[in-house]
Amino acid sequence: MTGIRNKNSKYSDFEGLREQAIALRREGLSRRQIRDRLFVDNNDILNRLLDGEPAPDWTKRPNAKDDLRAEARELRRQGMTYDQIQLELGCSKSSISLWVRDLPKPPRRTREDASAIAKRGWEVTLQRREVERRRTKRAATEEIGTLSERELMIVGTALYWAEGTKSKPHRPQERVVFINSDPHMIKVFLAWLRLLKVDPDNLKFHVHIHETADTSAAERYWADVVGGIGSFGKTSIKKHNPLTNRKNIGEHYQGCLMVRVNQSADLYRRIEGWWYGIVLDGN
Repeated sequence: MTGIRNKNSKYSDFEGLREQAIALRREGLSRRQIRDRLFVDNNDILNRLLDGEPAPDWTKRPNAKDDLRAEARELRRQGMTYDQIQLELGCSKSSISLWVRDLPKPPRRTREDASAIAKRGWEVTLQRREVERRRTKRAATEEIGTLSERELMIVGTALYWAEGTKSKPHRPQERVVFINSDPHMIKVFLAWLRLLKVDPDNLKFHVHIHETADTSAAERYWADVVGGIGSFGKTSIKKHNPLTNRKNIGEHYQGCLMVRVNQSADLYRRIEGWWYGIVLDGN
């Protein structure tokens, strides 16, 4: 092509250069190819030369949302609102807004219709988020896999130091006591004690629960959780304060389980040493 400029030339004949750039663009060349062909090393100039000329399809990166965008635009042309499109496609309204903002708005609807559509759209969004939430949790679970004995050793030590009782200057007692309302925490703690070869006969359990709950059901529940090991002592009943607004109520409330290891002073000292070994990295 005649008239192509040398690298060191100025862009005095801008219109002539623009004609060449547009012609090359319409032949299907990319920005890089046009830049190299015309020796345009200034991006601002290149932008001005190609202003208004769309990129050829082959230079566009494939986008997983292209089909969804096309569907959203078609539904908008049919007169659907953002809420209706969201309900139909399950995508966010912010994305829909970007995709169809150049299209005419549909006729206004009644407040009742708009509210009903928005509610259904929100339900779809919540369902999609729940699917994503479960997928993330499942993937994270698979990342952990099966714990080695060393990993369980470290997990159990950190778990105890976070949730177990500790000797204090004002209460210098060295004994292993762990209390929690989460049955999974209790099971991990018991697995850790098994790893440490703690004699099950040295385990004593106590249920702690509010007086308004079903005490007998809670005792059966925790007995199932620990699987018949150790022995259960007297349940500790917490008096209900009518001035407090408790959330831990209902059929799923089972109180807490306290796990006490008898004759555990030496074990407590080892746990404390393990913990300092973790946080001080042996120093």
